[in-house]
Amino acid sequence: MAIMAVAFPIAPGKTADWKRFIGELNGARRAEFVASRKGLGVRERTFLQPTPMGDLVIVTLEGDNPGQSFGRLVNSTDPFTLWFLERVKEVHGIDLKHAALGPSPELVVDSAG
Repeated sequence: MAIMAVAFPIAPGKTADWKRFIGELNGARRAEFVASRKGLGVRERTFLQPTPMGDLVIVTLEGDNPGQSFGRLVNSTDPFTLWFLERVKEVHGIDLKHAALGPSPELVVDSAG
């Protein structure tokens, strides 16, 4: 099982919007979210990290090939994923379709060896 972690800043003034978005993922859209990630073959965990420079979101994807799964996510065209990507763009100011073209996160320390 592999893991990938990515940090995304929350756009200034958008933390309340982000919390509403997460509320939808944990509430009314929970089944769609779970089905989406299951279909991609990953488990997603998301953390809110307040910092003096602004709030960050740390997302982990765990699965056989989380990088490939992330690529499939950003290229999906199903209604839930399109909604999800638009909400990410609104609260983070990041178009994940373009972010996926950048360098992958680099694992630099692993206590398991």
